Amino acid sequence: MNDLDWSALDARLLRVLVAVAQSGSVTAAAQRLGVTQSAVSHQLDRLRAIVGDPLFVKSGRGIVATARTEALLAPAQALLQEMERFAQRERFDPAQWEARLTLAANDLQRDLLLPPLLQRLQQLAPKVQLRVIPSGIPSLELLRQQQCQLVLSPRPPDGTDIVQKRLFEDAYRVFYDPAQRAAPRDLDEYLAAEHATVVYEPNRPLDLDQWLLGRGVQRRFRVLVSGFAGLASFLPGSRLLATAPGLLQRHLLRGLASATPPLPCPPLPMYLVWHLRHQHDPAQRWLREQIEALLPAVLSPPLGAGPPAAAPAGTAAGSGRCGA
Repeated sequence: MNDLDWSALDARLLRVLVAVAQSGSVTAAAQRLGVTQSAVSHQLDRLRAIVGDPLFVKSGRGIVATARTEALLAPAQALLQEMERFAQRERFDPAQWEARLTLAANDLQRDLLLPPLLQRLQQLAPKVQLRVIPSGIPSLELLRQQQCQLVLSPRPPDGTDIVQKRLFEDAYRVFYDPAQRAAPRDLDEYLAAEHATVVYEPNRPLDLDQWLLGRGVQRRFRVLVSGFAGLASFLPGSRLLATAPGLLQRHLLRGLASATPPLPCPPLPMYLVWHLRHQHDPAQRWLREQIEALLPAVLSPPLGAGPPAAAPAGTAAGSGRCGA
């Protein structure tokens, strides 16, 4: 029986076998591999013990391969090629990428980022299908159980296996119908007005509303909707005010006027979140790069608009974030 099990085989042993067989000399093989002659001899001894064959025998002043070595040479070369392919990262080609991607986002980030992302995918990765689900308050299990590959949210879940990148910050604005009223001139007019806001299922108010309430700011809410999209149905034709992320004016609240709140409000950060398993995946890394590449266009103010409501932010997650 062999002294060593076949599982002791490794690429170094196979490279020595091929090098000695092709060069016909232990010395030449050592030079070719950049190791000492004794190292080659030691590797050959290990390989002989595994296969139970002398591998090379003397012939005149040189050595020749045994019949067993000649039979092993082609499989050894094939194994080395397979090992090399195993260690090499495949070149990612988005044009050939076939996948169904699931992204979790609520209405603000969904309508702001995902339509332009789809347009980019249709051009660069036409075989990719995009599925969008609501993120709600993102949970760790949403990513751990692979219910989605990416989350866009101002409230990234906190876990050692979760990676997050801060994409931008948005500023809150007070939205209203300019045909029905003017912007509140001061805090008194703001507090005297009736307001519309968002309360997510099952009964979670906006972080901003909780933040203001915690500082003694009492508002009269006339209508509560389950998402920002609902505000677009109630503000037109009414005197209601809605304090919401400024970027909503690009899509959901287009056509309404907005003003700076008459009291300090925290910024609204937005994060891109993924599981650690996807950190180094070339396809997922490419997808994240495409989302980041969209930011300059989607955050730049439209022609004739005032200052931008959002600004790019750093990658570090900060404390005290106020989520929508």
